[in-house]
Amino acid sequence: MAKCPVCGLEVNEREVNQAVGSVAAGAPQTDPAKGTKRFHDGSWYYFDTLACRAKFMGNPEAYLPKA
Repeated sequence: MAKCPVCGLEVNEREVNQAVGSVAAGAPQTDPAKGTKRFHDGSWYYFDTLACRAKFMGNPEAYLPKA
């Protein structure tokens, strides 16, 4: 299980990636109620809600471990 970098809750990557349908162009569609993800700076980050993902996208450095 991954942890949401914004709130720290656990996110099941398998459920986030599970297709529940497809869009008109054929791309898989997922259920955002199960969580969501975002690719940033070479890594996938998993979020428990769209709100957490939006916070992360607004200022990713605030939620990433300090190097």
